[in-house]
Amino acid sequence: MNYQESREYIDRVTREIPSVLGLDHMREMMKRLGNPQDDLKYVHVAGTNGKGSVIAFLYSVLSEAGYRVGRYVSPTLYSYRGRMEISGKRISRDSFAAYMTQVADVIAAMTEDGYPHPTAFEIETAVAFLFFRNENCDLVLLEVGMGGNLDATNIIKNTMLSVLVSISMDHMSFLGNTLGEIAEKKAGIIKENSHVVTSLQKKEAMDVICSQCEKCHAECVVADPGKAQVLAESCLGQTLLYEGEKYEIPLAGVYQKENAVVALNALKVLDTLGFASTPEQKKAGMKHTVWNGRFTVLCTEPLFVVDGAHNPAAADMMAASIEHYFKGKRLIYIMGVFGDKDYRSVVAKTVPYADKILTIQTPNNERALPAAKLAETVKEFHKDVQARESIEQAVETAFRLAHKEDVILAFGSLSFIGEMTDLVEKEKKREGKQK
Repeated sequence: MNYQESREYIDRVTREIPSVLGLDHMREMMKRLGNPQDDLKYVHVAGTNGKGSVIAFLYSVLSEAGYRVGRYVSPTLYSYRGRMEISGKRISRDSFAAYMTQVADVIAAMTEDGYPHPTAFEIETAVAFLFFRNENCDLVLLEVGMGGNLDATNIIKNTMLSVLVSISMDHMSFLGNTLGEIAEKKAGIIKENSHVVTSLQKKEAMDVICSQCEKCHAECVVADPGKAQVLAESCLGQTLLYEGEKYEIPLAGVYQKENAVVALNALKVLDTLGFASTPEQKKAGMKHTVWNGRFTVLCTEPLFVVDGAHNPAAADMMAASIEHYFKGKRLIYIMGVFGDKDYRSVVAKTVPYADKILTIQTPNNERALPAAKLAETVKEFHKDVQARESIEQAVETAFRLAHKEDVILAFGSLSFIGEMTDLVEKEKKREGKQK
C-alpha cells in the first residue's frame, strides 16, 4: 500500500470494526509481528483528563535532555501522523505505509485462521510499536486509548513508570458506573515491582490506586498540585514555583498546574531510572512545551480560544479557567461534541458563562452529535443558541458577532480543533487580525 491506500485501509476499519476492550487479538497480532513492543521501554500514561498535557511536558524535557523519545497519542489536531513521532518528527508517509502494509498482511492471515479483525486503534498501536522499535527509541511515552487494563497499549511489559492523571467519570458504558470501577480499570496499567506517579485523586479513586500499588509492590508517588504556587499567569501561560524552583510553562488553563506537577514528579522518578535530566533541562523543556488545543489562544482581537473540554470533568476545568481569566467578559461559544459523551453535563456546566452559543457537528465522525440536536439541549439552559451548518460558517458568524474586547471560545471534541485553527488563521489574514 502507498500512504493514501494505507489511510483508506485504516479509515475503512474505523467504520466497519467496532471498538472493543481486550488483549487477546492484540497479543495474537503482535506475536505474528515478532513482538516489537518487547524491545522498548515505556512511560505509560492513563487517566481521564491531562494525559496529553503530561506527555507533552515529558516529551519536551526528555528531548531537551538528549534522549531519543517516542510519543504515541490520540487524537491529533493537525496531522494524522502526529500521533506517532520521535523527538519532534512525526512518522513519514512512506514509513507509515510500509508498516501498515506489514500489519495488514498479518491481519489477513489472522482472519483466514478464524481470528476476529483487530480494531483501528489496535492496528495503529501495532504500527507505532514497529516504528518505535525500528527507530531505536530510548524511551516511549505511551498514552492509553481507553481505560487501562484491557487497552491495546497494555500489552507492554517493560514499563519504567506508570502515570495516572486525574480520573473522573467517562466512558461509563465501557469502564463502569462508579469512580472506583473506572479507577480500577485505569490502574490496571500498573506492573509488578514498578514505579507509579499519580495525581492527587478523589478518595474513591486514590484508594483503588493505593490498593493496586500495594498488590503489585509498586512504589507510588502522589503529585500534589497544592504544593505549587502560581507566581504569574495569563491566558498565554503561567509561571510556577515548585519545590524551590521556578518553571515557566506556555500552557494556560488552571488545570495545567496539576499536569505540570505530575510531569515534574514523573521526571524526578525517571532521574533514578536511567533517564536523568538536569534542572536546567527541566526548566527549558517545560518552557518550550507545545500542546495545542488545550485552552490555546489563536487570535487576540477578539480573543479566540480553543479547548478540548469534552467530558464533565474537563468542563469543570474549563469553567474554572473562564472564571479565572475572563470574568466580566462577553463570551461567544462554538460547541461541537460526540453523542456518546455526557454532553448534557458539559452543556449545563459551561453555558451559563456565554452570551451567544453556536453549535456545530464535528465532521467525518459517526460519533458526532448533530448541531441541531446539540442546540436543542443547549436551549434547555440558554436561550441564545444557533445551529450552524459547518465549522467555517460558525467561525465566520462568531467573528461577525464579536467585538475586539470579546472572547470566542470553541470547545468540545478535539477532532474539529485542527480545522478550526486553520479557519481562524484564514480569518486573521482576511481581516488583518493579530495573534
